[in-house]
Amino acid sequence: MTVIAGRYRLLDVLAEGATGTVWRALDETGGHEVALKESRVPPGLPADGAPPLHARRERDARAVARVSHPSVVRVLDVVSEDGRPWVATELVRGLTLAETLEAGGPLPSREAARVGAEVLAGLRAARDAGVPHRDVEPEDVILGNDGRVVVTGFGGAPEDDAGAAAELRSLGALLETAADDRSGPLGAVIDALLGEGPEGPVTADRAERELRRVAGGGARRPAGGAGADGSGTETGGAGPRTGGGGSRANDDAPGAGSAPTAPSRDVGEGGAAGAPGGRKHRAPRRVPVLVAGVVGALLIAGALVYHAVRDDGPGAGPGAPGGVTSTVPAGSGATGADGAPAAPRS
Repeated sequence: MTVIAGRYRLLDVLAEGATGTVWRALDETGGHEVALKESRVPPGLPADGAPPLHARRERDARAVARVSHPSVVRVLDVVSEDGRPWVATELVRGLTLAETLEAGGPLPSREAARVGAEVLAGLRAARDAGVPHRDVEPEDVILGNDGRVVVTGFGGAPEDDAGAAAELRSLGALLETAADDRSGPLGAVIDALLGEGPEGPVTADRAERELRRVAGGGARRPAGGAGADGSGTETGGAGPRTGGGGSRANDDAPGAGSAPTAPSRDVGEGGAAGAPGGRKHRAPRRVPVLVAGVVGALLIAGALVYHAVRDDGPGAGPGAPGGVTSTVPAGSGATGADGAPAAPRS
């Protein structure tokens, strides 16, 4: 098997694209597997254009290596072989978002929001490190088997940066493709990212906060209500698979305290529409109590009627209904069956 730079033994191909081939490789120095990307020259590029292209890609890879964030692919090494750069990154086991959508269709809104929040956190960290992403696509997002969401494809140099607003629009387009419900609570966030919301474009900080709220199933509550902050936004939404509203990032909610821009709706998926916390469980318990009270009252009334009939009704002989024999002495005018006075029964 081929060994690159005397260290990385190529095992098999993971992916191929216009910019190169990604190999699964064994780092024989470290004793672990990595993803190794081989740089490829696009067809039609003049021969004298290859060296500058390779130099630029190597420079970009070294810049990405400065980024330290769970949602940005970790660059481990950059080596050169035959005049071309080879970039070793961590091997993230999972599927790309493109493969996931192709296999199973759009994601539920809360999962799409979780993915969007993690992607945005990674994009922000990379931008802060001077490594903007030109256009994030489903092929650039890996959904790891361990729950991580990892952004790859940082191939553009800073001079090609279209700006943070363009980056947010590309995220909005990504979520529009990934989500199964544009009309739900995620729809307002997508509109804001695309600049189509009623308040215009949203900032990256507010967009990430709102995506995490949607991912956690958070719902707006009246201002001053239990569990609400001053803006009426729920502060205790339950998170999905990862903690903190689905976040695995170190800066889960930068800029905490700023109000969400996108309009909020009452219900996240799997939530109860507009139900204040804890209240929906108390009302049903009144019904059994009322039913028990009514049944008890009926039993008491029945007992009273029974005793009234037994004690105050006319005496019954042995043939009376129920076999009840009266113990009350017969009146002075009472007669037996043969006309003789009836004898009292003891």
